[in-house]
Amino acid sequence: MEYNNNVISVIIPAYNAEKYIGQTLESVLAQNCDELEILVIDDCSKDGTLEIVKKYSEQYPQIKVIELTVNSGVAVARNTAIERATGRYIAFMDSDDLWERNKISAQIKLMQDKDATMSFTAIDMIDDSGNCVKGKRKIKTVVDYKVLLHNTVIPTSSVVIDREKSGDFRMPLLRSGQDYATWLMLLRNGVKAYGIDEALVHYRVGHKSLSSNKLKSIKQVYTIQTQQEKICKISAAYNTVCFAFNALKKYLF
Repeated sequence: MEYNNNVISVIIPAYNAEKYIGQTLESVLAQNCDELEILVIDDCSKDGTLEIVKKYSEQYPQIKVIELTVNSGVAVARNTAIERATGRYIAFMDSDDLWERNKISAQIKLMQDKDATMSFTAIDMIDDSGNCVKGKRKIKTVVDYKVLLHNTVIPTSSVVIDREKSGDFRMPLLRSGQDYATWLMLLRNGVKAYGIDEALVHYRVGHKSLSSNKLKSIKQVYTIQTQQEKICKISAAYNTVCFAFNALKKYLF
């Protein structure tokens, strides 16, 4: 499959995101790189999300609106956009998060310098009003498969993937945890992800329940490792304990 080497395709699934989607799009449009293709996938929103995105697309032709006819979850939404994306580089973003202006350009430079397949950045956390509620946590600047088995270190809204190097891929069709499963899939055969230890992504937590989300993600780790990665139950259980410890340390301290 041929891709446009100069285009970064930004994939944003959206469901009932009218409160934040405008700010999210503004932060993507403000990137200091020229050729962005922004694919917003509306997953049958019941609020004004679709109308807001369509208004932006009328003003900014780089925004492409994809409407799903059945509410299908973020994995289907992202895969639908991946199939339609024309760029060599895929960047993922959630519909309520924000990017610093140099986020994409910094990652593309790093990936070119390192000849890397995948990159990510550190994040900080913001509330509903965009105020910082938790500062940047230090990240590992190189992550391989073994590290990822024990740790949640790659935030979805920070990821950029070079499809020329990764090959064509799709996210596993899971209702949740599909991002973690995808990073494992991509790193499985010796690929490394390179990180930028700067908070170039502002992750919005004001309307999310961190405790319930983290408990759910810890359970998903075991399921993904045993079912998707075919890791034996004893090893997966050990990895999950390590994952839980690292998650607790990250979010509580």
